[in-house]
Amino acid sequence: MDDAKKKRRVKKGEQDREGETKPVRLHVFLSRAGIASRRKCEEFIAAGLVTVNGRVVLEQGFKVDAEDQVSFRNRRVYPTRRVLYIALNKPPKYLSTNSDPEGRPIALDLIKPVVDIRLYPVGRLDFLSSGLLFFTNDGEFARRVSHPSSRVEKEYLVETKREIPETFLTEYRKGISVEGELYRLKSFRIQSPTSAVLVLEEGKNREIRKVFASRGLYPKRIHRTRIGSVTVKGLAPGKFRNLTAKEVASFAEGR
Repeated sequence: MDDAKKKRRVKKGEQDREGETKPVRLHVFLSRAGIASRRKCEEFIAAGLVTVNGRVVLEQGFKVDAEDQVSFRNRRVYPTRRVLYIALNKPPKYLSTNSDPEGRPIALDLIKPVVDIRLYPVGRLDFLSSGLLFFTNDGEFARRVSHPSSRVEKEYLVETKREIPETFLTEYRKGISVEGELYRLKSFRIQSPTSAVLVLEEGKNREIRKVFASRGLYPKRIHRTRIGSVTVKGLAPGKFRNLTAKEVASFAEGR
């Protein structure tokens, strides 16, 4: 074996060993294993729901490697080998959480009969709202789509009983403060006196309902039609499909 080949082989071996054994932060490991988003996994750690080698770990910066035995809620966690990305047209009166103590319908239940892999929602739609909702077991993807710094557009069709003043939407675009929280619309398009298409980037919890209610406008329908480049078009309520590779790639960092 010549020196050049030997050098390449040694270098490759070192990289392989590093890739296998390099420690990662516990919340990153859990996210990659499909438990939840990184932020949610941090909450699970803080709540004492995660053990490493039989010991509860509360330290957020704690690192694990391939030799460690990690458990969540007393069940062993393994790195995920197969990742899924699903787009669901959520009907109204379904929760976008993984469980509900009150026994209300869960959007994930619409997927479970077909998909036997643990998934969790990317972001959320409130109980009464409908439309496009992603599910995945890829924590990195979930973070990129839902984190405000990614500036991913979310488009909503909003319908009300009363007329929606254009002056109100213009004010919303400039910024409206409700109970000390600032909300800002990226853009809007009026469809009729009582309906408009709104585009948000951050989309805070129940934002549209709170902002509209602050002006005496109460939406009778909020329907999310788009996330980034992915639309709900062609999906009947309660139906879902896999995202294409191109659609998943469109959410990559820097795009």
